[in-house]
Amino acid sequence: MTLEQRISAFVKLGNHLSNLSQEGFESLALSARLENPWFTEANVKRSLEGVTRYLLDDKLREWTSRYELNPAQPKTVALVLAGNIPMVGFHDLLSVLISGHRAQLKFSSKDSKLIPYLIKHLIWFEPTFEKMIEVKENKLENFDAVIATGSDNSARYFDYYFSKYPNIIRKNRTSCVVLNGHEPTENIAALGEDIFSYFGLGCRNVSKAFVPEGYDLTKLLSAWDSYKDIIHHHKYCNNYDYQKSILLVNQVPFFDNGFILLQQNDKLVSPISVLYYEFYKDQTDLETKLNRDAEKIQCLVGNEKPANVSFGSAQYPDVWDYADNVDTLKFLEKL
Repeated sequence: MTLEQRISAFVKLGNHLSNLSQEGFESLALSARLENPWFTEANVKRSLEGVTRYLLDDKLREWTSRYELNPAQPKTVALVLAGNIPMVGFHDLLSVLISGHRAQLKFSSKDSKLIPYLIKHLIWFEPTFEKMIEVKENKLENFDAVIATGSDNSARYFDYYFSKYPNIIRKNRTSCVVLNGHEPTENIAALGEDIFSYFGLGCRNVSKAFVPEGYDLTKLLSAWDSYKDIIHHHKYCNNYDYQKSILLVNQVPFFDNGFILLQQNDKLVSPISVLYYEFYKDQTDLETKLNRDAEKIQCLVGNEKPANVSFGSAQYPDVWDYADNVDTLKFLEKL
């Protein structure tokens, strides 16, 4: 199968998703939510829109034009997919197939409905893909390379088990925002999208804010009123109640608007329903703090350098925005 055929099939898949009927979408979203309560209809819709953004003809052509993607001997690449947000592993599947290699898939038990739906329709548009995709229920075997995504704990297992293969092993990451104190209200409001989308479960969700000394944190809370309904999700609410009770029992100061807690903490990854914040004195102090955590930061939201993502756009990467800044297609090109 040529690169042209592969691109054409994925473009057709994107068109299918763009024109999915309301009934078809609701059925798909329901199957995902029954498996994983965090996968609400709104979050499945958001994820599908993100996938559709990848599958545009001009974007796929621009992306793939940077590489040599016609392997003489296609390899089998094992994919261990995460399940923290809907279809989070689709980009890896897209990368493997668009590069001309075969994919051997191990789904997360938390997300085993959505990507199979995409695969079924991809094969419908291009039947040759059926021979290039294998789903494993149990042990991965007979593969040539690995891309595995998981927690820091599972990454230690991956490092041990897959060390003899060419691999990309991804660990826990999170995202942060840098505020300078002069952001307009619309920026702060847009930041809510980076914090609350997917309930904060993604590596591109902001879980930590770096703010200048003297910053008025209450204006953050008042700017996010449009996200207040998040507290009606039972699992999110349980986390909020639990985290608030812990802070109260331990007499830790915090800010609260009824659906998110702001806590001063030098740690990077905050629990669900909590946003950590940390003050910085000046630019030098800020850079020191960011360098301290550089290997754990996926996106840095803000208006000025060193920020690399604008407010409200952390969850909307382009197809060439690679997780952990590791060029997946370059890795696949070299196999």
